[in-house]
Amino acid sequence: MGLGGCVTQSKLPYLQGAGYSTKSPVQVVNVRPAYALQAGDVLSIRVQSVQPALSDIFNVTGPQTFTSGDPSTLYLTGYPVDDSGSITLPTVGKVKVQGLSLEQVQTLVQQKVGAYVRDANVLVKLLSFKITVLGEVRAPGRYFIYNPQATVLEALGLAGDLTEFGNRENVKLVRQTAKGSEVVLLDLTDPKLLQSPYYYLLPNDALYVEPLKARTARANANNLGLVFAGISAIVLLVSYLTTNHN
Repeated sequence: MGLGGCVTQSKLPYLQGAGYSTKSPVQVVNVRPAYALQAGDVLSIRVQSVQPALSDIFNVTGPQTFTSGDPSTLYLTGYPVDDSGSITLPTVGKVKVQGLSLEQVQTLVQQKVGAYVRDANVLVKLLSFKITVLGEVRAPGRYFIYNPQATVLEALGLAGDLTEFGNRENVKLVRQTAKGSEVVLLDLTDPKLLQSPYYYLLPNDALYVEPLKARTARANANNLGLVFAGISAIVLLVSYLTTNHN
């Protein structure tokens, strides 16, 4: 029973390879993909200018934004991308942003706002960068990313890392696209993971860590132990009742 629940040490380390050295770093080239905005995203848009009375019209604020640690409160001060792929700005009206990067949206909004506010400076950020980590990790759940980028390893770190029973060679990444969902398998033990186009996560990505067979073996052994314990208790009870009756 003990051997059935063991996980060999060779299955635990990430990024296994003989090319690493303590003397010189291994260079890995990987370009972070640009995220194209989709319907349902929420943007933070801040406008500054020499005409604060005009620029403040675009700055939706609320006291709860700075006093609450709940990420959901950020939505109250953001601009949601509607089903048509547009945001609605005060005075300006609808602005189509679907399919654009944050940098492109920032340039576009600055042009639109500049028609009403002199010397406007616009800063655009994505509020709804969230990922989901499920399966054999210590703290599964949904996590917000307060950074322009996130990697697979960072996401697993947020979830407390894999348990010893997490299958490091078969992690499913589920990504939402314009055509639907796509699933790709990631091998955390392979150093080529750092070169993978899926090493960098995108908003709304989900990671699922499958359990190793050792997890099932241990669970079955524990269940079997409970059954035997139950049977033993019944036998003892019957013996006790029989002895007392006689």
